[in-house]
Amino acid sequence: MPPLLEHLESLLTGTGEALDLQTFKLVDQLSGRSMGLRADTTPQVARIDAHLLNRKGVTRLCYCGPVLHTRPDRPHATREPLQFGAEIYGHAGLEADLEALLLAQECLRVAEVREITIDLADVRIVRRLLAGLAVKPALLSAIHGALAAKDASELALLTQGFPKESRDGLAALLQLYGDELVLEEAQKALRHFSDIPEVLSNLKWLASRLEGARVTFDLADQRGYAYYSGVRFAMYATGASDALVRGGRYDEVGAVFGRNRPAAGFSLDVKQLVGVVSPRTLKAAIRAPWGESVDVNAAVADLRKAGETVVCVLPGHESEVDEFHCDRELVQIAGRWVVQAV
Repeated sequence: MPPLLEHLESLLTGTGEALDLQTFKLVDQLSGRSMGLRADTTPQVARIDAHLLNRKGVTRLCYCGPVLHTRPDRPHATREPLQFGAEIYGHAGLEADLEALLLAQECLRVAEVREITIDLADVRIVRRLLAGLAVKPALLSAIHGALAAKDASELALLTQGFPKESRDGLAALLQLYGDELVLEEAQKALRHFSDIPEVLSNLKWLASRLEGARVTFDLADQRGYAYYSGVRFAMYATGASDALVRGGRYDEVGAVFGRNRPAAGFSLDVKQLVGVVSPRTLKAAIRAPWGESVDVNAAVADLRKAGETVVCVLPGHESEVDEFHCDRELVQIAGRWVVQAV
């Protein structure tokens, strides 16, 4: 549970402009230093791995706590998500990517979220298509925006000065989304780039090990390109307007803390997750009288120890609405406290 409030230089070290803009800032009245309310927990976790733990081998960490955004990251979203995440540091192989994927999928299964779709992509594809080109950050951002929007005319305009192979490869990405056949089409369309077949093979390997969910691919979707370093994934479900889970590989996250370790993981907003989970039927409670006698308090304690919810009605509130839907009550019969139906 990292601190919600930190000195700004610690909180934003190594993070991009997007996270800086999402961070609320204030001045510490004791020291006069600038402080911030975290907008994401992963940078803090990376620092914990690098400095607080400083282990040589694999480290698995999880967290849950509020983050605060200056603006909602999607329409109708809260500006105070309750962020849950899990991360694995120290293993560069696909096994860590798969572990993060399976754990994220299991989180949704335990929450009884049904009809899950897992969308896979890899940021290295676009990086390989642009390798060797001097692309300014503003132009790179615009290219990723055009790819995400599937805007062919805008993409053509932005890349008109690029070599033909790069320009054609980027244009091909706009059509490379759908089921596993997309990977075969990508092998043909991007055959001139030697590193891409391995990336596509890795995506196929991961997809083959995901059961109980529909798996899709969108090779033009490069959201988080400045953050992720390899595979990235998103999980969707019926009733959710946006992805419930986002994650992937982000090997560079700890570099600014002096430990450039392999890293993979995911995060989700518990509040968003609750919004798509089917309402649970409330367990009916037992109504009991409020009292100071040893025997009634002992009876209440025994019922609670057995897993029952017991609501003691405070004096003078007997006629109020029963918000706990009590279907039984604790009554005294022949000197003994017993439970009977209401």
